[in-house]
Amino acid sequence: MVNQTEVSEFIIMGLTNLFKLQKLLFTIFLLLYLAILVGNATIIILIFTEPHLHTPMYFFLGNLSCLDIFFSTVTVPKMLAGFLTEIQTISFKGCMVQLHFFHFFGSSEGILLGMMASDRYVAICNPLRYAVIMRKEVCVLMAAAAWSTGFFNALMHAVVTAHLPFCGPNHVEHFFCDIKPLLKLACGSTQLNLMLLNTVTSCVVMCPFIFILLSYLYIVTFLLLEVRSQSGWQKAFSTCGAHLTVVALLYVHVLFNYMLPTVYNGNSHIQCNYPSSKPTYLYTEESGG
Repeated sequence: MVNQTEVSEFIIMGLTNLFKLQKLLFTIFLLLYLAILVGNATIIILIFTEPHLHTPMYFFLGNLSCLDIFFSTVTVPKMLAGFLTEIQTISFKGCMVQLHFFHFFGSSEGILLGMMASDRYVAICNPLRYAVIMRKEVCVLMAAAAWSTGFFNALMHAVVTAHLPFCGPNHVEHFFCDIKPLLKLACGSTQLNLMLLNTVTSCVVMCPFIFILLSYLYIVTFLLLEVRSQSGWQKAFSTCGAHLTVVALLYVHVLFNYMLPTVYNGNSHIQCNYPSSKPTYLYTEESGG
């Protein structure tokens, strides 16, 4: 008889184990979350209500604000609830859903930032044809491509992760369900997951990033060759400064967390046998002959 366990819940370790510090963190992250909601909701309302903001730049900005609201809502409310309890648990299905939507909105935001760079390039380097190139139909198609690409990229990761065997331990060393912390807990081979993470995700992330760099390289070259006045430079970079800030904040995190090579559990198979004395209150135990 071989005892096999199937994890039905995960324990989220969170940011700290100090319960007293968690109350302070709860207040800080609650205020930050409310600021994100209010700030982005205000941007969306202004874009909808002000006719002079119905331009491609603000259309993409509205999409980015929606993604920011959804992106933070995937993780922050659950994290806030965890600050108020000593043990934060999440069901297996809930964990996979959180993983999917986190990568859905994150991937979509990265792709959308690349498309916003193309909008800035056309506006600065080819202003006379801007209205023709960035017409409404093109902008809607670009936004739909960003959202759909992010959705299917996240769905791929969620499906392959959900099919991994998880037999314990079930402590996720993070403050939400993400791919790399979950791969550490898998009992079987994670070679396919790592291949997809290192190839497909690299393409989804790096292609927009390279496109952003090329777009701004062309913009700087155009300004050096064609624009001599200081006022022209200031006007150009006033429209690009906020975009570059968001790009830096997103891609610094992504490059360090997902683009660095992963070496753990790539070809290993962990046995799922545990002694009967091990705590199993978060596992569903089955016996197989």
